Amino acid sequence: MTRFDIITVFPELFAGVLDCGIIRRARQAGVVDVRLVNLRDFAKDRHKSVDDRPFGGGEGMVFMPGPLFEAVESCQSGHVAGGDAAGIGASDAGKGEVVFLTPQGRIWSQEMAEEFATFSHLILICGRYEGVDQRVVDHLVDREVSIGDYILTGGEIPAMALLDSVVRLLPGALGCGESAVNESFSTGLLDYPQYTRPAEFRGYAVPDVLLSGDHAKIEKWRREKALEKTKRVRPDLVDRCAARNSRN
Repeated sequence: MTRFDIITVFPELFAGVLDCGIIRRARQAGVVDVRLVNLRDFAKDRHKSVDDRPFGGGEGMVFMPGPLFEAVESCQSGHVAGGDAAGIGASDAGKGEVVFLTPQGRIWSQEMAEEFATFSHLILICGRYEGVDQRVVDHLVDREVSIGDYILTGGEIPAMALLDSVVRLLPGALGCGESAVNESFSTGLLDYPQYTRPAEFRGYAVPDVLLSGDHAKIEKWRREKALEKTKRVRPDLVDRCAARNSRN
């Protein structure tokens, strides 16, 4: 089982994501254990404060190091409440891979999702406001991850994207194991066009090759169409794929 601890000040945002579709089924099947950790549970004052003004002045608020360090250490000790499994012990938790969701991180990719799917324990920190105290990044975080070059109000949506893209790669999460292999980015190119019934709709017909039953021709057509679309929409992926193949 792969375990996710998600540290956030808004755990209620995850309700829909955890209770629907593939993630819900993966949790029910024991493929993944997702625990929501409320950062405010580690605050020291009666107001449950977890942020403060930045030293040196400036706009906004910054997450203080104390609550974050204690939240992560609690996840690593196995003492955090919640999740699917009851009473996971420290030996089952371990250090885990501590990931900070931030616009300043490395851009998330399918290659990274495949790497993260090999980890048994992931601790996700959802940033907010103007970020976190740098000591958290320097001495606690293993990876900084961004889902794109734009700004969101917090790390919760990036955490959901990371969770979804990793869970679907875990053995047993999808009904068909090949589904996670034969799709966009897994081969280095975008996916080929897909069609289903009816064979003709409002005068628009499905390509004859897909109705031919000739699997060799179908595979050839799919490769050609995938390459054609990638060249048109994401030529950078074609160059990247060529460079990777030349190294191999």
